[in-house]
Amino acid sequence: MKPHNQFRRHFLSILGLSGVALGAKTAQAHHTDTHLDEQAKHHIVYQCNKADNDYYGHILFSAAEMLRKYGDDVEIVIAAFGPGIQLLGKNPTRKVDATHQKRVQSLAEYGISFHACGNTMKTLKWTKKDLVSVAKVVPIGVDDIMQLQEKGFSYIAI
Repeated sequence: MKPHNQFRRHFLSILGLSGVALGAKTAQAHHTDTHLDEQAKHHIVYQCNKADNDYYGHILFSAAEMLRKYGDDVEIVIAAFGPGIQLLGKNPTRKVDATHQKRVQSLAEYGISFHACGNTMKTLKWTKKDLVSVAKVVPIGVDDIMQLQEKGFSYIAI
């Protein structure tokens, strides 16, 4: 794990904050790559497949709470596909609260990975440029979830 992520996560857990930060870093990812330490004890992948602001809020809150509780000992991926990919759009075609967009950036800064389905992007005629900078494109969203489960990730559908 990169030292600045460890510091930020430690600071986050001390303050008891969940997902409050400015700025985000960008990273290019391979299909099921994540940027956290593989030595984390816990691994979770959240399914995000609905375009609904309450739904987004539940996922982001849950992920932030898991991060707050486990700090550096949890690796979290939020896998967006179908209508859920709107959460990761720079200019989503369905309304996404600005608060949720800021939380995505913040949570990414604390080490949570956001995967976007390439198939859904093709359907929407989106390219990488249409996504927030922290999103990592994977060829097939459901395949990504399956492969993460095969690597030991717990699957969470809210």
